[in-house]
Amino acid sequence: TTAVSNVSLQVGAGEVYALLGRNGSGKSSLVRCLLGQRQADGGRAEVLGLDCWRDRRRLMERVAVAPEVPDVPPEMTAVAVGRFRARLATRWDADLYRDRLASFRIPDGFRFDRLSKGQQRQLALALALATRPDVLVLDDPTLGLDAVARRELFGELIGELADRGSTVLMTTHDLDGVEGLVDRVGILVEGRLVVDEHLEALKARFWTIQLTDRAVSAGAEQAIARLGEVSRRVVGSLAEVVVAGADEDALARLRQETGAAFEPRPMSLEEIFVAVCGGTGGA
Repeated sequence: TTAVSNVSLQVGAGEVYALLGRNGSGKSSLVRCLLGQRQADGGRAEVLGLDCWRDRRRLMERVAVAPEVPDVPPEMTAVAVGRFRARLATRWDADLYRDRLASFRIPDGFRFDRLSKGQQRQLALALALATRPDVLVLDDPTLGLDAVARRELFGELIGELADRGSTVLMTTHDLDGVEGLVDRVGILVEGRLVVDEHLEALKARFWTIQLTDRAVSAGAEQAIARLGEVSRRVVGSLAEVVVAGADEDALARLRQETGAAFEPRPMSLEEIFVAVCGGTGGA
């Protein structure tokens, strides 16, 4: 099985990059290659100018990971695992670790396997942040977190890292939560990177056009097709068409040239994701 094919992307220093895709799209395989956990069959992967496979030991001194499934020893408490991690890390901020444990309200004396799933993920995140990484990789960071914890994660932690020059690469299904925070977005569909651009540019070109009269002229249909029709949904006498190559000027010209009755509407990141990935494999 080919998990990822011909994917090429660059993430700049200080950027917050969201790697999106349905389950089975290749996100995990790509992240494992970037972390040096597996070697790609072809091409090359570099982080911070280091080869992810050959230079993994040096690289992981500057990269922190909060995995989807935390790998903390189950019998350790938060304090114990912090002391253990401090002996391994070349950069460790004990004060930052204690502050994060307090803000996440993680009890000191509980074994890891007695914490809730949300607390386990928060503890893994605190461990990652305490190394003050140059690159932080977050694998679906809000899974299992309540609304308050999600807001703190997205509003404070990622913003704080980006502001001081750290680079954040995350996979996530919480598209509403990241929309106001990410700089760039990549979308994988069945192992291919079909979107890789700044979020604002992406949102500027995706529109939903609601045709108020389905019996529009052939000229109007051709004009809509030139804007890059992605999907169409018919509801009664209405048709909703998603286009991927429009802007406000193009929509104004469309109305002027065709006289078609329609209502254009900008789309959220989640709506764009559904339009791009809808109907592909996954769950």
